Amino acid sequence: MANPSRKSEHAFRTIGELAIELGVPQHILRYWETRFPQLKPLQRAGNRRYYRPDDVALARRIHALLNRDGYTIRGVQQLLARGDAGEEAVAATGPTPANQHPVFPAEQLRALRRTLADALAASDA
Repeated sequence: MANPSRKSEHAFRTIGELAIELGVPQHILRYWETRFPQLKPLQRAGNRRYYRPDDVALARRIHALLNRDGYTIRGVQQLLARGDAGEEAVAATGPTPANQHPVFPAEQLRALRRTLADALAASDA
């Protein structure tokens, strides 16, 4: 299989190559195609998808907004519908309220895990 990192930035990518690059399953990319009309890869015989460089850039942007910046699908749709999904838009609008939740410190979660494990061990004894 071809290594996507060896391809030129201007080369078309298959759905498998793009999925590996983004670290998501192929069905997620197909789902994004149904939710984001701007993401339209070429489809050849047998519905084989080829993502153009612009499609790859858009998929990377969608992935970052959803997974790094905490946007919902709806929030990303709104950004793309306005035609401005650049860094400035992210800074100006931030994540949608549905994704704003406190982050638990790792140490508190570890302590809770130890407490639960101790309670479980005590109940088994």
